[in-house]
Amino acid sequence: MSDEIKSKENLHIIFWLIKDFCWALELKPLGMLMIIPTVSLAFYIAIKTRKHLSDFIHNLAVCCWICANATWMLGEFFDFELRKPAAFLFAGGVLIILTFHIREFINKKGLS
Repeated sequence: MSDEIKSKENLHIIFWLIKDFCWALELKPLGMLMIIPTVSLAFYIAIKTRKHLSDFIHNLAVCCWICANATWMLGEFFDFELRKPAAFLFAGGVLIILTFHIREFINKKGLS
């Protein structure tokens, strides 16, 4: 993994932590603002790693996770029930990861 991607991942973690910190303290304006760099960096990292399938798949699942996380947060901020849409996004991330690893297992065992 390149140093550029690693530094972006580290920055992404900082943004994500700030977003969740704002969520925990109900700092709505800053929490909502932090969605933009957090989600943007997640997709940037996924796109930049698209040539390495394993990294790309895992980063795509992170995109689902952070979008689910942001959806849930917005639901709590505005008193909307958004847990089901968030769960759908979480499930998408799980499905992406499971599909990848099951295919990897099948290919390694020569079962295909």
